[in-house]
Amino acid sequence: MKILVVDDEELLVKGIRFNLQIDGCEVITGSNGVEAVELAKIHTPDLIILDVMMPLMDGLTACSKIRDFSSVPIILLTAKAEDMDKLMGFEHGADDYLTKPFNILELKARVKALLRRSGAMTQKAIEKELTIGSITLDLAGRNAYRDGTLVELTAKEFDVIEFLMRNPNRVYSREALLDTIWAYDYKNDIRTVDVHIRRLREKLESNPAEPNYIMTKWGVGYYFRK
Repeated sequence: MKILVVDDEELLVKGIRFNLQIDGCEVITGSNGVEAVELAKIHTPDLIILDVMMPLMDGLTACSKIRDFSSVPIILLTAKAEDMDKLMGFEHGADDYLTKPFNILELKARVKALLRRSGAMTQKAIEKELTIGSITLDLAGRNAYRDGTLVELTAKEFDVIEFLMRNPNRVYSREALLDTIWAYDYKNDIRTVDVHIRRLREKLESNPAEPNYIMTKWGVGYYFRK
């Protein structure tokens, strides 16, 4: 797997690169947000690890710009631990968020989880498409379409909509979605689900304010209406 690591802390980058190379990954590195965007275009990595506070261009802006042309999984690194900062990361298209200082084993676990999820559906060769109403998921290519038009989703957004579409009309609480899709403890970031649901509505619903498919069961959770 090819992983892009961008952080202006040289020693941190060296440490991450060393540990990922041990696992057999090809690692490309950069030191600022401008480089992050350019390297993402040139090398089309399988995953990006991106610091938030960087020179020339901050990580949130770089994340947004990368989302203009790629749905590659992105992990943000930051020294801030506040929930609002994490939500800002998800608003800009990040798939995961890790606060410095962190255990390298935790970073590696999250990298493996995102890579596994982003490529898992390629193994389901029999099931190539999932269509409900105007929304179609290309399961092999992990692409989403609304009325036949390609819609760019992040890796985590695709995971959410695929799970809901595979289980239509069944209501899931935010806690259940966190446990199932994020697969690790996010109990302090319950609004993460709300952010991803809102972004999916903006991308897949013709009128996000009055959705036809991605529904809310007030006081309970979310479901996909079939």
